Amino acid sequence: MGKRRHNNQLFNALSKKDKKHLKDFGEEHPFHDVVNERPERTQIVKLRGTPQQADDDGSEEEELEQETAYQKLLTTLGRPVDNDHSEDEEGTDDEEEDEEEEELVEEGESDGGDGGSDSDDDDDDGGKEEGAGDGDEDVSEAAGQEKTGDGAAERGVGEEMEGAEEEFTDKEHESKFCLESNFIREGEEEDKQDSQPPGEEDTKDMFVQHVDTEISEEDVEKIVSGPRAKTTLTWPKMGTLLCSTPLERLGPVSQPKDAILPAFHKVLEGNWRSLNQASDPEGGAEEGASPFQMELLGLMGTYRDVYYPESSPLGTSQQVRSAYCLHALNHVLKANSRVLAHNSLLHRQQTESKAGAEPQDEPRDQGLTRPKALILVPFRDAALRVIQTLIGLMESKNKNMDVSNKKRFKEAYGEEADVKPPKVQKPEDYRATFSGNVDDHFRIGISILRRSLRLYAPFYSSDIIVASPLGLRTLLGTEGESKRDFDFLSSVEVLVVDQADVFLMQNWEHVLHVMKHMNLQPLESHNVDFSRVRLWNLNNWAKHYRQTMVFSAIQDPQINNLLSKHCSNYRGQVAVKNIPKTGSICQVLVQLPHVFQMFQFFIEKVLPQYKDSVMSHTMIYVPSYFDYVRLRNHMKKADMSFASTCEYSSRSEVSRARHQFQAGDKQFLLFTERFHFYKRRVVNVLFMVNLFTIRGIHNLVFYGLPTYPHYYSEVCNMLAASSPTQGASWTCTVLFSRYDAHRLATVVGAKRAGQMLHSNKGVHLFVTGEDDKAS
Repeated sequence: MGKRRHNNQLFNALSKKDKKHLKDFGEEHPFHDVVNERPERTQIVKLRGTPQQADDDGSEEEELEQETAYQKLLTTLGRPVDNDHSEDEEGTDDEEEDEEEEELVEEGESDGGDGGSDSDDDDDDGGKEEGAGDGDEDVSEAAGQEKTGDGAAERGVGEEMEGAEEEFTDKEHESKFCLESNFIREGEEEDKQDSQPPGEEDTKDMFVQHVDTEISEEDVEKIVSGPRAKTTLTWPKMGTLLCSTPLERLGPVSQPKDAILPAFHKVLEGNWRSLNQASDPEGGAEEGASPFQMELLGLMGTYRDVYYPESSPLGTSQQVRSAYCLHALNHVLKANSRVLAHNSLLHRQQTESKAGAEPQDEPRDQGLTRPKALILVPFRDAALRVIQTLIGLMESKNKNMDVSNKKRFKEAYGEEADVKPPKVQKPEDYRATFSGNVDDHFRIGISILRRSLRLYAPFYSSDIIVASPLGLRTLLGTEGESKRDFDFLSSVEVLVVDQADVFLMQNWEHVLHVMKHMNLQPLESHNVDFSRVRLWNLNNWAKHYRQTMVFSAIQDPQINNLLSKHCSNYRGQVAVKNIPKTGSICQVLVQLPHVFQMFQFFIEKVLPQYKDSVMSHTMIYVPSYFDYVRLRNHMKKADMSFASTCEYSSRSEVSRARHQFQAGDKQFLLFTERFHFYKRRVVNVLFMVNLFTIRGIHNLVFYGLPTYPHYYSEVCNMLAASSPTQGASWTCTVLFSRYDAHRLATVVGAKRAGQMLHSNKGVHLFVTGEDDKAS
């Protein structure tokens, strides 16, 4: 008894984190290792090579390390665990990743044993609920646990190390692609055709007008804090455009019939009209630029900031990608041609000048660093498509094009050949978003010179950078870190944020972190020739010359805030503002009353209504992970019966929560929006097959309106998976506020949303069903 009491005292003295570690690994945390006075025998440990070791001049020395308990634990992460009780390691096979999880519900015995004992029910969230008693701690922890990709929540330590090993930069072709040392020599007629001679540039070209315009300090004050002239106009394909201009002398955007397409570089003159074929090498794309692309190129050519929130994966996303790739490539080619032409002029002046002649002023045609365009995309597959489009636009039937490191790039960014298609049917937009390589940690530099393109160029020798926000975040670092670098973003002139809605589902903080480091004064010179740097770069006004183009499938306040707070283009902004006429509520097939309530204190007003046993089987849909943490902490403190599934939940935790909720063991189920984003499936209400994993829902509560409007109908149609005969007892409650005006319009329609927001009533009722009527 004394020994058992002593062990209990030791166990109670451990923190929740240490208890969880003891439970998962069968041993105390290495912090509690007892160190003997007698030194242990030294052992030779072969550790995996790190990126630093790979670049260390080929050093192959093996270090003698003392293998601690923590290192032994790390070595187990690289190989499978044979213990029968480690259910969390089961099912991690890639072959079983997309299997139907509905069958796990019927395996009540196996799911019930997936936690060891009943005491595990109080820890449904696994490691995510540690310290849940302290709400502030969990909310701060949530900031660090924001989703970084589909596989990020399940990515192990070993996989992260493998991703870090993929750093490669091409230094072999550095002199070939160096702008400073290259110029047009005599006899190079091909290059002369591609480069515009100095003094012969078209003054009507918007590129020339944009980079040569000099703004004053008064203009800067107007741009930063002055009023903006706003105008609204309608274009045939893009719809309603809201234009804001800080400087009155520039004027608003013209009508589409008066819009002028940008002047394209000579390299692109023969290919730009076939830009859709360039983005789709396999064929199937329409020939020539579409009327929509012509309007979009006309907007981009004005060098105003552009926000287009209707670039859906099944709609215009491919046309949008082709258009912004053409615009960015055209900008880079013109900027490089100007530098090469000036190099030739200076070289000729030096050779022809006589001794003792006064030196002439050098042309100002460069920024503080070389990168001119930054393209942010969420996945490697999107980066692959972007670079394929860039290559396709530069290729010519009559002239060969040199692409360095193309094979390495396809191997790193293409989809693996042995990847099997998912066994579960997914929605079409899901397959379009998550096709190909969905790794979200990458960055690659591209340098362009004449008709040659180099992949994996060092950032300070690159013209275009294609990266994910996470890939840049790990390089930018934070304050206080010794190794961080953001100087390469100092002179970016074209910024593209594609699929911004996917960034909301990953980690929006990474996007904001990148924006905060755009166009800052560099900390080092990086061998720049200051005599050729533009004056507005030296004045730290580069952010006022940067054109930012944001494309997403939805309108969202956070994306709007990105343009209003982090973009200050002196030419103004153009945003597409089309009002949704019908809402996604029309796509709800089940007969269901929808109660929309103005957002009040959820804990005091709404939640008590569902504590009654009659209102069991209640699923709460939470769009924000931070709200999920707060709500989860409150329900734990109130000792409420609930289970939860979020994007960080393991498969065993999800299956256990589903089983407990369907069986009625848990009254509530917390369900995050990002879990739905990454784990969606086809909901077939008519045939009742391949339904979504959550069954047993009788009451549905939307803690907030969904980010994607079609998620509302998808979640509501889940109720049909429970029992079609219980439709009369189903309920749906939606919380909204006046700040959710646009999301509300996408769900119920613009007309109804306006009536609800201006009504004195706090509750609004709609009924959907077979007759598809709402009251």
